[in-house]
Amino acid sequence: MQFGIFTVGDVTTNPTTGRTVSEHERIVNTVEMAKLADEVGLDVFATGQHHNPPFVAPANPAVLMANLAVVTKNIILSTSTTLITTTDPVRIAEDYAYAQHLAGGRVDLMLGRGNTGPVYPWFGKDIRDGIPLAIENYALLRRLWNEENVTWEGKFRTPLQGFTSTPRPLDDIAPFVWHGSIRSPEIAEQAAYYGDGFFHNHIFWPPQHAAQMVQFYRERFEHYGHGRAQDAIVGLGGQVFMAESKAKAMETFRPYFDHAPVYGGAGSLEDYTRQTPLTVGTPDEVVEATLGFRDYVGDYQRQLFLIDHAGLPHAEVMHQIELLGTKVVPQLRAEMNVRRAAGVPDAPTHASLLAARAAQATDTPSADAGQMGSVETGVPRAPKTDDVTGTRAEDR
Repeated sequence: MQFGIFTVGDVTTNPTTGRTVSEHERIVNTVEMAKLADEVGLDVFATGQHHNPPFVAPANPAVLMANLAVVTKNIILSTSTTLITTTDPVRIAEDYAYAQHLAGGRVDLMLGRGNTGPVYPWFGKDIRDGIPLAIENYALLRRLWNEENVTWEGKFRTPLQGFTSTPRPLDDIAPFVWHGSIRSPEIAEQAAYYGDGFFHNHIFWPPQHAAQMVQFYRERFEHYGHGRAQDAIVGLGGQVFMAESKAKAMETFRPYFDHAPVYGGAGSLEDYTRQTPLTVGTPDEVVEATLGFRDYVGDYQRQLFLIDHAGLPHAEVMHQIELLGTKVVPQLRAEMNVRRAAGVPDAPTHASLLAARAAQATDTPSADAGQMGSVETGVPRAPKTDDVTGTRAEDR
């Protein structure tokens, strides 16, 4: 199982000091976070994609990934959102393949629609087309990574004639894709159709909602013939703040929670920690709460924590990363390994996908191999949609 952190790159005023870091500070601090996460043994560092204040998450996350590829050694560089709706799939194919080469394969993507309405027209799109855009653009992205001389025509961009995206993915293995969503079952359906990963952000909604979304994805994954429901690749988000005692953690974090735009005045800190995955307490309490996620989503492959939001000072953020790497994740690894059911797959990596392909090359494929596609096999046809449901007409 993979553990790591993700950032949305918000520039938020510290409510205890009144100070707002500059954009430059926030960007430099983000690099320092990734370096420390690598040093303390976390598996994943993920960044969002934004085009609007108050965020300085990169408009093109591949730029940050390229920098981090140089200053880290082992950590997987992911996105916590790649905007598949407003980013040209040709650019996604080219930029992330390039970053993948620079990082020696340590790159994957989490695709998302984006829910900031004004951003869409900046790129000539309409938020009401969010689901159809996500479906069409991802179908093209897969072709660009898996085929050369692509001829294609769709609704939302100009046609392509014999186009080959360069560079080709490293070792002809495209970066693994997670489809991220908080509330859209259509995105879970898309992830299941292709046999890709599904990442439920899991930071604002109650456990029952997460359970329903993940269960839906698992059932559809099995329906499309990729394996058992428990073979589906699932990731979860989460939010934590830690101190030496729960009382101290609550006292320290309370002003940040009370004033952070991300929480939007959503009741008291006590109510929020009781009703959502936000955990404020000791490292041991974070371990206990995170282990509880498995009770309602089953075994899963990736857990990412949001720890740098709401105006928290950089020194405190770095302390939280230290606590994750030294106190929390070692316990979680041990406990999750003991509790994991037999046969549950690991999170895909470039190395594991390369090994799977090599193993397949030694086997004789069955007559129908590769019809639907999976994390190991062929490329399926794109879903057909006659509305914005995201499901194929014949399956509804």
